Amino acid sequence: MSTMKYPLILLAILIKTTSQQDQWSLLINPAVSYKPCTGDYDISVNYEPGLPPDEENKYDLTITKQFPLHTNLVIAFDSDASITLKDKSFARVDLNYDNSFTIRFFKPKDEITFTVKGVTPGVIPYVSSLVINTREYCGEPQLVGYLDPYIQGFKDAAVSPDRRPQGNCGRRKVTHTELIVNGAFTKPGDWPWHVALYKIDRSTIKYICGGTLITKNDVLTAAHCVTSRGTPVLPDTLSVVLGKYNLIGGDTESQEREVFSLIVHKDFDHKRLENDIALIKLKSEVVFNDYIQPACVWYPKAIDKLPSNTDIFGTIVGWGFENTDRLAPQLRKAKMPIVTESTCIKSNPLFYSRLLTNNNKFCAGYRNGTSACNGDSGSAFQVFIPDQTGDDNPNAIGAWYVRGIVSVTLARVDVAICDPNEYGVFTDVEKYKSWIDNNIA
Repeated sequence: MSTMKYPLILLAILIKTTSQQDQWSLLINPAVSYKPCTGDYDISVNYEPGLPPDEENKYDLTITKQFPLHTNLVIAFDSDASITLKDKSFARVDLNYDNSFTIRFFKPKDEITFTVKGVTPGVIPYVSSLVINTREYCGEPQLVGYLDPYIQGFKDAAVSPDRRPQGNCGRRKVTHTELIVNGAFTKPGDWPWHVALYKIDRSTIKYICGGTLITKNDVLTAAHCVTSRGTPVLPDTLSVVLGKYNLIGGDTESQEREVFSLIVHKDFDHKRLENDIALIKLKSEVVFNDYIQPACVWYPKAIDKLPSNTDIFGTIVGWGFENTDRLAPQLRKAKMPIVTESTCIKSNPLFYSRLLTNNNKFCAGYRNGTSACNGDSGSAFQVFIPDQTGDDNPNAIGAWYVRGIVSVTLARVDVAICDPNEYGVFTDVEKYKSWIDNNIA
């Protein structure tokens, strides 16, 4: 059982009446006030119960701080939301690709109030992050659900008492059960953001790489997957299939999309695989369902929510070569830790020292036969981030973030296939966060 540090406060709503003496009258429904961010009393939620069913999933959020000219406030919620400024004379709102919001101040102000409303009837969005000019003010939000008891019209269909619907990236919709060499089995719906990239050559279609869906229109992958000798291929020679589990056929929930355009990093070097990152723009939006969902994109402060004093473990999924030297027929997964650059270089100085020439890559693996392999290129090195900072419970609620992109592995001596006993090299997505944001925007 958990207890809330900051209890609800019922505030009587008073209105002034005209008479010979000033009088105040109590309205029927008292307002509810709450401090949503641990340790920060300048951020408050004010909620009015008793509204109609299609309006009762909204509240006012007030932030009382000094906001100088050109302040940027970025706020995210645990479920789909819309926000409306009470006063638009000093700031404007932009929706970000990950469905967070950026409020930009074009005049200084010492307080801002806006209305937050859930997109899904009966579901109240709760603050999950609030960043003002790169500083996080809600890194430890209070437990969600403190307003749920006031939902009446859609209460039965809205949320379960023990687990609210979470944000709309990096979260499975299907209940989870327990290049990949010696990879563990998965099941349909485990990795709904993983996509298969195919190359169309006349009458044939060939699987070439993996990728990660990050918006309804954008797939993140490796640049070498969508180029030939460093030059982007024609978009109409590629096809993207989402919601796949079986490499060949047998997926009733999959969706195929044509490619509208390719955005390859302008400094991509195909010989040394520098800046090995690209975005695939789809011709039409995908339709989210239980088997197709977007992943979250890593951001610098994400590491602060991981359990302390632990290695960073990521999971790779794909249809890459198994120990049979053939592509896996179903999606496989492998979990591995990030290792230091020095550890990686010492394992094979000649190979890794030529690749790790800047801070835009990292190594991961065990050197024990479990590794990314041919066919896993472009797939995500994804890390689970718990909603509650430091939560290391195996059943913790959280989201999956793309930390890296499979770029290159050391080949075996006897054949041009990955050596599963060597570390894999990954494009460091954190270093390209601005590039991703700009090209999605």
